[in-house]
Amino acid sequence: MRFSVYQISRRGGREKNEDRMGYCYTRDAGLFALADGMGGHPEGEVASQLSLQTLAALFQKEAKPSLADPVRFLHDAIFAGHHQLLRYATQRALVDTPRTTIVACLIQGNAAYWAHCGDSRLYVVRGGKLVARTRDHSYTELQDAMSQVVPIGERFNRNVLFTCLGSPGKPVVDTSGPMLLQPGDRVMLCSDGLWGAVSDAVITEQLSRRPISDAVPELVELALREAGPKSDNVTVLSVEWESARDGDSASGVSTQSLNDEVFASTIQASMADTPPDELDDAEIERSIREINEAIQRSSSKKRR
Repeated sequence: MRFSVYQISRRGGREKNEDRMGYCYTRDAGLFALADGMGGHPEGEVASQLSLQTLAALFQKEAKPSLADPVRFLHDAIFAGHHQLLRYATQRALVDTPRTTIVACLIQGNAAYWAHCGDSRLYVVRGGKLVARTRDHSYTELQDAMSQVVPIGERFNRNVLFTCLGSPGKPVVDTSGPMLLQPGDRVMLCSDGLWGAVSDAVITEQLSRRPISDAVPELVELALREAGPKSDNVTVLSVEWESARDGDSASGVSTQSLNDEVFASTIQASMADTPPDELDDAEIERSIREINEAIQRSSSKKRR
């Protein structure tokens, strides 16, 4: 596989940033995920981080170097994160459980699969068009869908979610895929801080006409400006799919030289090395360099 990644998280007008993001990959599969810890409940940053760590741990365990059933993996791994949150709250005797939304995309071979719970979104842009987008688990989107079948009068519970990880009830997890990717396709995961302030049309236009390294930070800055002083936190992780036949990309990731047992992840590094209020691509790139150096050392030892 060959792909480019750009990711960034900015704190808006909130006291803290409870969003988390990251990705992991083997030679034949890549997992990209983003979680938005929910305010109004305790330890949202723990909820988002724990859900991603659970995803990464299961991916490392099962991707050897690919997954037999990507859709089933995403569904089960997200539910595992939910149960980890319930366990965390029980062990600490918390009155309420930490909660989070989550969206995750798995790319294996040349196909993409994704799953989500809540209102963190995934977009797929190809050739200047929005070809796929997740539908939020909110009463707003539910009522919009129902209105196409039966008339609906006054709307209620606008933008309120009806499911998330860590909730008392069983979470709703929607899965999709496979979608065959083409060179140049852009996949973007984002928190509601982005799409709540920037329209789908603007997101599509920006991702279509500029490299993700330019488009993503501009979208984030636009969202912060549009939302003003009370802006939500804005977190985005974007992937550009590249053909394995393309030349080497200095800014991209190639998994062709990895052996079956090599696993790389930025998910753990995002908490340990960077203040949670300001995660930027430079810090992520530093983590990736450290990971790649470890991979090279491991490969050198095997050749001896």
